[in-house]
Amino acid sequence: MCTAKCSKCIAFSLYPFVFISILCNIVLFFPAGSVQYAREGHITDEVKYMGGLLGGGLLVLISSIYINFTGENGCCGNRFGMFFSIAFAAVGVAGALYSFTVALLGLNSGPLCRVGADWTTPFKHSNSSYLADSSLWGKCEEPKNVVQFNFGLFLTLVATSCLQGLLCAIQMINGLVGCLFGACNQKKEP
Repeated sequence: MCTAKCSKCIAFSLYPFVFISILCNIVLFFPAGSVQYAREGHITDEVKYMGGLLGGGLLVLISSIYINFTGENGCCGNRFGMFFSIAFAAVGVAGALYSFTVALLGLNSGPLCRVGADWTTPFKHSNSSYLADSSLWGKCEEPKNVVQFNFGLFLTLVATSCLQGLLCAIQMINGLVGCLFGACNQKKEP
């Protein structure tokens, strides 16, 4: 397969993951579908770090746009363009790693919720054992179902960032091959 065509395929594969990362991060600001908690500052710190918006969103989007332009020339992509695609793919890997790290921290810390009269993160020092024991989820009185809400969205961010990092790493290898051996071996017709 032509390395330029492979770049284009990778770029188009990254776009849905960028959208999912951005969407998950935005939705995390509105537990229980309410703006009240964001307005009052009752949002988990890991949501405010915006791993899905900045890392898995903006940085990976910049990478995928350049990777797509590398593939635009089809089999006529040049070695210089493929070399730069390695650098842009590395930016994508860094963004995916940032998103992955923030999402893991969000899963580990658990949600910010009201327990009695206090707003706290009751699962912060539980070593993520609260994820396996759903009977503990009742500690959070408000927002309703916030543990499931955070768990689902942060887990989606973890999976999405892993796939983004993998695709960007494949592009780094693809870019290296294209840089060393040319973008494509075109067959000539007799």
